[in-house]
Amino acid sequence: MKEITINELCQMKNKEGLILQGCGGDPKEWVDGINELLTEADILKNGSSFSEVYAFQNEGLTNLLFGFKNVDIDMGKLAMWRISTYGQFGGTWLSDYIENNLGMEEQTEQKPDCQLIGQDGNIFNLMGIASRTLRANGMADKAKEMQSRITQEAQSYYEALNIIGDYVNITGPDEDEPELDM
Repeated sequence: MKEITINELCQMKNKEGLILQGCGGDPKEWVDGINELLTEADILKNGSSFSEVYAFQNEGLTNLLFGFKNVDIDMGKLAMWRISTYGQFGGTWLSDYIENNLGMEEQTEQKPDCQLIGQDGNIFNLMGIASRTLRANGMADKAKEMQSRITQEAQSYYEALNIIGDYVNITGPDEDEPELDM
């Protein structure tokens, strides 16, 4: 199980999964219990179980996202189970949760402009410039989050640049400024 931020959750908008809300206590017990319940209900098929599970905090609640990747599921039965147990688990689909619980607030958060075009292209230099820009705009937590994602998730230079672009608007020198002839 991996802990993620709301920002990371919002970046999963092209994926789908089941979110259970208000999962207090030991998250591993939740995962084991849900896998057992869904196996007994013949929702998880062929010995399959949820192994891609993420924990995140929102509005004071610990929530779990059970990803559908590499899981053999009877989706119709899961949908009926989710509806019938909503009062107990607050189950919802990932796509619905992002749209209904996080709304436009997360999607429209302003990213500061950051002049990276024309700078030394070393990824650590670019990450440092973007981090300073975020801190200067009162977003120190986003700077730490960005750095963590780059160092832990990025497998290539281009993935690292894409992560930087999630946090700042990458810009170049102002084209309105007159060029000096030397």
